[in-house]
This record gives sequence, C-alpha cells and structure tokens, in this order.
Amino acid sequence: MQTRIPCVLMRGGTSRGPYFLASDLPEDTATRDAVLLAAMGSPHQLQVDGIGGANTLTSKVAIVSRSAEPGVDVDYLFAQVAVDRAVVDTRPNCGNMLAGVGPFAIEAGLVPVQGRETLVRIRNRNTGALVEAVVQTPDGAVTYEGDAAIPGVNGTAAPIQLRFREVAGAKTGRLFPTGRRTETIEGVAVTLVDCAMPVMLLRAADVGADADAAPAAIDGDKALLARLEALRLEAGRRMGFGDVTDSVVPKVALLGPAAAGSGAALAARYLTPHAVHKSLAVTGGIAIATAARVPGTVAEGIAARDEPGMVRIAHPSGVLDVALELNGEEDVAWAGVLRTARRIFEGNLLIPARIWAGKQALRAAAE
Repeated sequence: MQTRIPCVLMRGGTSRGPYFLASDLPEDTATRDAVLLAAMGSPHQLQVDGIGGANTLTSKVAIVSRSAEPGVDVDYLFAQVAVDRAVVDTRPNCGNMLAGVGPFAIEAGLVPVQGRETLVRIRNRNTGALVEAVVQTPDGAVTYEGDAAIPGVNGTAAPIQLRFREVAGAKTGRLFPTGRRTETIEGVAVTLVDCAMPVMLLRAADVGADADAAPAAIDGDKALLARLEALRLEAGRRMGFGDVTDSVVPKVALLGPAAAGSGAALAARYLTPHAVHKSLAVTGGIAIATAARVPGTVAEGIAARDEPGMVRIAHPSGVLDVALELNGEEDVAWAGVLRTARRIFEGNLLIPARIWAGKQALRAAAE
C-alpha cells in the first residue's frame, strides 16, 4: 500500500524541490521527517527511490500554510533533506526555494490576486525572518513567463522581487553572534555573521584556496574540506549552536577579489556546507553582502566599492546583485534580490503506507 500526498514540484531560484501544504503532512515532527526522507529517496547517493536530484540544491522541501499572524499572509518552513544521510534539517532558511512560495501560495488559494502584481508577505519559520515577495499576476493569475534571467538557470522567466526584513541576527539574535567582526579559529581569520543565514566567512587565500576556483576543484580537495569542516564545527560552537556535525548551519563562504571585468565587488565560493554551491544561495549572498558593508570584517577587507546600496558577488554561475539598506553599521533595514521560479508538475506524491498512512486513514481510525 502507498499513501498519496498532494504535492507541487517547483524550481525556486537555482534550487528545486517539492512544495507541500502543511495540512497535507503529518503534524508530528518525527513522522513528517520520515515522510520527507521517503519522498526524496534519502539516504541514497542517487536518491533513486524518490524525487530528489542527488544534490543538495535539488534535495529541498518547502512547507507552506496560511499564517495566523496579523500582517503576514503565509508561513514557510524550509527543510534541507540530506542526500546520503537520514537527516532533515529545519534550522536554515533557503532564499531560492522561497522564490516559489509566493506563486505556490497564490495558486493554492492562500493569497488572492491583487492586480498585475501580487504582494505576498511570508514569515519564514526557520529563522523568523519576514519576506515580501512581489509576484507577477497579469490577467488574474500567476505567470511564469517573462524576460528576467538569473545566473544558474537557463532562459528567462517572470521576475519575483524578494525583500528580506528582520534578517540581522535571525537565528542568534545578533548580527555578529560573538560580538567580534573578525576573530581567529585555528590561526585563520574568520567573520561569524548571522544575517538571513549564519555563515562563517574567510579569505580563500588563508586556507590555500581560490575564490575563483571551479566547484569541482574545491570539492575534490579532501584535505581542504576537512580543514573547513573543523573550522565550521568550532564556528558553530562559538555562534551558540552547539555540535553542528549533523546540521547545515553555519554555512561556509570562501572569499577573494573578483576577477577583472566581472563587475563584481568580490568573489565567493559558498559551501552548503560539505559541497560547493553551483551558484550562490540568496541567504548566503545577503550575509556576505552585509559583511562587505561593515568595517572590520574579512569581507570588507576584500570587497571593492560597489554602487551605493548594491553589492555584486561573483559566483560560479555569474553574479548575484544584493540590494541592501543599513541603519547604522549593524542594523540591516532590508535586503533585496531578484529571483524567478517555475511550477514543474503537480499531483500526488506516493510514499510507502508503512511510513505514514495519511490523514484520511487517521481520521477513519479516530471514527
């Protein structure tokens, strides 16, 4: 026997995964996580028995519900499902998957169309951040067709404007959780920043790496990855997360000068955290951009001056533009990025009934 669960597969930014209504999933966290592991086919390096794409960027889940909070339309819980381990991590946010939340919520009937553009106010339940998404809705419906292009995605699509608010100290309560803008871990200068995503920033050159290197080159350097993981574990402890061995936070970003002619302020290679992102996570980009604007961080020491209010970050697929407004050096008013999304398929996801019999079966048993 198999259980049918309504599901929509979407690309959000440069990520992809299933989007669920929270009401269609188990309320119990352990059972919900078991369902998500079965849905994605984890743990298995190819995720051959599920819909995961055998990569951290395509092993992500968005869970959406109508919000009871005044002034907020929907709640969004992000889940990072490990590929080769039975781990579901709901501590981080994902700004790329977030790009699909607005369109999904409108088409699920959670948010009414408001005109040619529809504003969807989203509370991220992982970090508490508030995000405003402007979705294109001409002719009374979501459109995915448009002229916007983002690095890491073929072709063009309708633009989705995301403006992140309340992002400073989203997980720890402080932009710089340790109170220091630069500190040393095992002889390496790092900046531990919590802005949209907790991230450990360091200069690539300080660990013998290159911030312009191809992701495969960094992924293939096992000694480097082991060193970065040791630094990350200590960073997680200092940031107040305890043992982060089985968590994807904090992330890691290797920084360096941008290549001549790229038009970027600096270059970054972003680890998720055990493999290099093929482009750059939105939340990670916000953390890097914020640090680049604050004196005394490792990022500020690298970044060239950008146009006012904008930080351009070179990554393996192109350049991410982060619009940023600061109220003083450690108060982020908002950060904005442009993303796109696409609805790929809709229907029912099937999982073994032994994992979860479904809500209909639970209701029948209760009667």
